[in-house]
Amino acid sequence: MIDRLEQDLSFTQTALRLRSQRQEMLASNIANADTPNFKARDIDFKSALASAMGGADASLARTHAGHLAGVDALPAGGAAKYRTEYQGAVDGNTVNMDVERAAFAENAMQVEALMTFINKRFQGLGRAISGQ
Repeated sequence: MIDRLEQDLSFTQTALRLRSQRQEMLASNIANADTPNFKARDIDFKSALASAMGGADASLARTHAGHLAGVDALPAGGAAKYRTEYQGAVDGNTVNMDVERAAFAENAMQVEALMTFINKRFQGLGRAISGQ
C-alpha cells in the first residue's frame, strides 16, 4: 500500500521540488537586479520535469560514475538556462524585473496549486481510511 502511495505521489513530489528550485532561481535573479554583469537564469520546467521523470534527458550525460555533474545541472533533472535578453543594460546585467516578477508570481501560484492538490489527495485518503 505504501509503495502504491509513494508511486502515486512521485510526480507531484518531483514537480514541487522543481517548482521550489525555480522559485529560488527567480528570487536570485530579482536579488541580483543591480549586480553588474549578472546573467538572469531560469528553468525550462516542462523539459526539467520530463527529464526528472525519466523522459528525454535535457542535462549533460555522465559517462562514468566518478564524473561530476555539470555546473548547471539540477538535482531533480533538467538544467538552468540563461534567460534571453530583451534589452541590454550598460553594466551587462540581463535581469528584466517585469519578466522576473511575472515568472515569480506565476511559479508561486503553481506551487500553491500543487500544495492544494496534495492536501486534497491526503484528505481523500483520510476519508477512505476512516470509512466515510
